[in-house]
Amino acid sequence: MAKLRLGVDVGGTFTDVVAIDASTRTLAARVKVPTTHDAPGGVAEGIIEGIERLLRECGIAPSDVAFIAHSTTQATNALLEGDVARVGVLGLVPRAGLVARRQIRFAPLALAPGRTFAPVFAFARADDEEDLARALDTLARHGMQAIAISEPFGVDRPKRERDAVDAAQRRGLYATSGHDVTAMYGLRARTRTAAINAAILPAMVRTAEMTRDAVARAAISAPLMIMRSDGGVMDVHEIATRPILTMLSGPAAGVAGALLYENVTDGIFLEVGGTSVDCSAIRGGRPQMRSARIGGHRTMLHTIDSRTLGIAGGSMPRIDASRIVDVGPRSAHIAGCRYAAFCDPGELRGAVLERFAPRPGDPDGYLRLRLRSGGVATVTPTCASNLLGYVPGGAFAHGNAAAAEVAFALVAAELGGDARAHAERMLDLAAQKVRATIDALIADYELPRDQTVLIGGGGGAASLVPYVARKFGFEYRIAKDADVISPIGVALALVRDVVERTIVDPQPEDVVRIRREAFDNAIAAENTMTRPWWNGDEIRSGKKCRPVRVCH
Repeated sequence: MAKLRLGVDVGGTFTDVVAIDASTRTLAARVKVPTTHDAPGGVAEGIIEGIERLLRECGIAPSDVAFIAHSTTQATNALLEGDVARVGVLGLVPRAGLVARRQIRFAPLALAPGRTFAPVFAFARADDEEDLARALDTLARHGMQAIAISEPFGVDRPKRERDAVDAAQRRGLYATSGHDVTAMYGLRARTRTAAINAAILPAMVRTAEMTRDAVARAAISAPLMIMRSDGGVMDVHEIATRPILTMLSGPAAGVAGALLYENVTDGIFLEVGGTSVDCSAIRGGRPQMRSARIGGHRTMLHTIDSRTLGIAGGSMPRIDASRIVDVGPRSAHIAGCRYAAFCDPGELRGAVLERFAPRPGDPDGYLRLRLRSGGVATVTPTCASNLLGYVPGGAFAHGNAAAAEVAFALVAAELGGDARAHAERMLDLAAQKVRATIDALIADYELPRDQTVLIGGGGGAASLVPYVARKFGFEYRIAKDADVISPIGVALALVRDVVERTIVDPQPEDVVRIRREAFDNAIAAENTMTRPWWNGDEIRSGKKCRPVRVCH
C-alpha cells in the first residue's frame, strides 16, 4: 500500500482524521468523531479515538503511516476562556537593575470576561545562584505552577536563562524562558510572550504526552508532529518549551489546505464551521502574517493573519417580538439543539417556539423549537440557505429544504411576516458580519476587489459563502473536500522553523548563516522533508538595526 500522511484537526464540534496518499496528494480515507471537550483526558481522547478508528475501519496498517500531525485549538481556547496555569515571572537582573525590573513587569492581560492573567513577579541577581534558589523557592511556596525566566539581553547570552529553567524543573515546576520563544530584542514584549507561553505549558504538555503515547501504542513509528500557527509543523517534543507556537494552529491548518490541496494563489479563504468562521487573505500563493496580540498587548509570536468571527453554519438567531435581531455567537451544538434542516419535516410539525438563554449570562432571546418528541431544534444559517436554495447538492451542509420550510413557518407564525423573508434576514445579518472582515482584509493587503475570489472551506462553507458572494458581488468556489480541508492541510504541511536575530548592519554572510541555521533546524526535526509548503526570507528594516527573520 502507498505511504500515507495522517492529519488530525480538532474542531469545536468534530475531530476529523484523514489519510492522504503521500505520492499523489489525494484523499485516501477519513473519519469524523465528536470532539471530547468534557472528557477526563480532554480533546486528546477524541484524537486517540479518531486515529484508532481510521486505522481499524479503513484497513490501514501502522507501517503504512509515513507522517502524522494534528492541529489544536487548546492553546487559543485556554487563553480565550482564562483557563491558564498560575505563573511566576522570574527576572534575572544586575545588582543595580531598576530599569530592567521596570521593563520585565507588565500589566495584567484581559482574557475571558472577568478573567485576567496576572503573574507573580520575582527577581534574583543574575550572577547569584543562591539568590536564584531563594526566588524559585518563594514562587513554589506561593503555588506557582509554571515559571517564565527573563533576563535583559538573554537572547545574546542565554546560558543563565537555561540554568534557571533547569533549576525550576528540578523543583517539579514547568518552566520556559524568553530566549525559548524569540531571539528578538524587546525585553517587555519578550517577557510577556514567555509568560503566556508558561501559562499554557502544563495543560499542553499533558495533552501532547497522551497523544504521543497513543500513537506509540498504535505501533505508528512516524514521529508525532503538531501544527504551528505559521502553517508549518513541529515535533511534539517542542511543546515542552514552546506551546505558544500552536496558537491559531486550527485556522493555519485550513489555510495550509487551501494552499496545498486547493492550489489557491490569490483570494480570501473563509473556513466556516458550526460556531465560527476564520477569514484569511492569500496573496501570491502566500498566507499573510502578523504579530499576535493577546489582551490587546503585542507578543513576539508571528501567526497567519486569521480573523475569527462568532458566526457560522450553526449560529442561532436572537429574536424580539417581530423579527430576528441578531445571529450568533452561540451555536446550536453549544445549546444542545439539532439543526432544523437535518430533521424530518414531521418531527417539526406542531413544535413550540421558545425564547431562552443557552448559557448563564447569555441574553434570553435565543430561539429554539420544542419538539413534540421532547427534543429541541433551531433554525441556523444552514437551514436558511437550504430553504432558499443556496446550498448545492452534495455539499456537507446540504439538508432537507422541506424541513427548513416547516421550521421557518413556525418562526413566521410567532413573529408575523413570511417564512422566506425571515430566512433571508437571517442570512443578511450573518453576511454583514462576514463582509466587514472581508472589506478589512482587502484594505489591509491592498487586494484588487474586482479580482478577489472567496474560497469556502469547512463543513459549513456552503451555508454562508455562496450567499455572501452573491450578495456582495464576489466570485466564489467551495473547496474540494471542504469539510476536511483543515486535516488535509495538517497532513500536507511540512516542518517549518524560524530563526530570529537582531543584527546591527547585517551583511550578506549574516543572512546566509541564519538561513543555514533555519534549514538545519528543520532538517533535524524531520529528515524526510521534501518541499515546504511555504518558505521565505524576510528582512524587516528598523532605525538602528535590521531584525533578520529567516523561515524554512
